[in-house]
This record gives sequence, C-alpha cells and structure tokens, in this order.
Amino acid sequence: MSVRPAWEVRESEGATRWFEFRLAFPDGARVDALALVAGGSVCVEEVRAQPALTLDDLAVLADWIEEAVAGACAAGSGSGGSGSGRRARPVRPRGAEGRQLVAREYRAAQRDGTDPVLAVMSATGHGRRTSLRLIGQARDAGLLPARRTRR
Repeated sequence: MSVRPAWEVRESEGATRWFEFRLAFPDGARVDALALVAGGSVCVEEVRAQPALTLDDLAVLADWIEEAVAGACAAGSGSGGSGSGRRARPVRPRGAEGRQLVAREYRAAQRDGTDPVLAVMSATGHGRRTSLRLIGQARDAGLLPARRTRR
C-alpha cells in the first residue's frame, strides 16, 4: 500500500489532513482511496476499486487505511507545525514488539477477570476486528495458548 499526504488545512485548534492511498495487486486489481483525519477521527471519503469491492472487502480496507493513517500521522507529526501532532490512534509497536504488547494485555485482562479483547482494543486503539487479528497473530507466534474449543 502506498500512502501519501494529499493536502492539509490548518485551523486555530488543529488541522484537517487528507491522504491518498493506492493498493495494487499482482493480478492487476487496484484500489484507490481518499481519507481525511480531523479531530482524532478518520473518515474515508472516496474509494475506487477495479474490480468492485464487496462489503467485507471494504471492512478490511478500512482497517488497512486506519493503520496506514496512524503511521502517516505519526511520521508527519514531528515536521514543522505547531506541535499539536494529533493522531487517529496511539502509535503501537509493530512486528514482534506489537505481538508481545498484545499478548501482555491479553494475559493481564485474563488475570484481572476482564474481557481480553476489550483490553487489546484499548491498548492498541484498534477496533474489534483488527484486535482479534492481532490476537491471532500473537497466538501464531506462540505468545498465547491456542483457543479453547467448546463442545
């Protein structure tokens, strides 16, 4: 995925920023999107896809865009400006460090008797779907035990 800032409008309290996204796949499929960040929220304004996306595909695309916007805002927050540096969500470690964070939060919630998925959502700033995916990645890495199956 390529992400590039499109434009920014500064106001007295903060800034509104637009980002352009492009996903290109080896089979020739392509997705272009325009998203804006304002007041700590991300809004997808336009999506063009060839071939067309299903609703499930749009949900996955939204997760990708949220993560990419968070990274782009974090990278751009230190460059010239008033230092407000608002982001769509807190920056969390990626890769092995991110999986360790997820596993730590998950296990702590289990010990405390609270919902582990909500704990991961709170720690990462991601929604339920992305948090479940991150928990699965931590399981695949051997940081969490396999899911118990109910019979």
